[in-house]
Amino acid sequence: MTITTRRAGPLDARPMAELLNEIIAIGGTTAITDPVSRADLQSWMEADPCSIWHVAEDAGGHLMGFQWIEPHRDHGATVGQIATFARVGKTGLGIGSKLFDATRAAARAAGYAWINAEIRADNEGGLIYYQSRGFEDYGAIRGYVMGNGQVVDKVLKRYDL
Repeated sequence: MTITTRRAGPLDARPMAELLNEIIAIGGTTAITDPVSRADLQSWMEADPCSIWHVAEDAGGHLMGFQWIEPHRDHGATVGQIATFARVGKTGLGIGSKLFDATRAAARAAGYAWINAEIRADNEGGLIYYQSRGFEDYGAIRGYVMGNGQVVDKVLKRYDL
């Protein structure tokens, strides 16, 4: 399968929301618990001018995944907080690899020093994905309370640029 990446734009918000909502509905991998709308995604994309968004598409132009980084709320403007989402049933096809290649290059160009990932400790696929990209464990968040009240632990990983 041929996967290409490009910068995401406002017209990508609807298919990104649909992809994310499928992941949210299944549960178990994201800390996002409430469905999102096109408007939600557009507002996230516009919230910080230093955020960087990429989409991955197949040869037919169908959205296969997306990834973004934005300045970390606690570590400051030179640390990018990352989030990655791949279409359900399509992991292991290189979507995440292509997205991270694009994000890493853009993050370096934008002046980020390192990238922070917070992965649910019960998200085995997410832990494997970030480890395979070269992220290293550096801490944990114990007892994180999600929007629906569920409590999970998170593994903190970093990637130095």
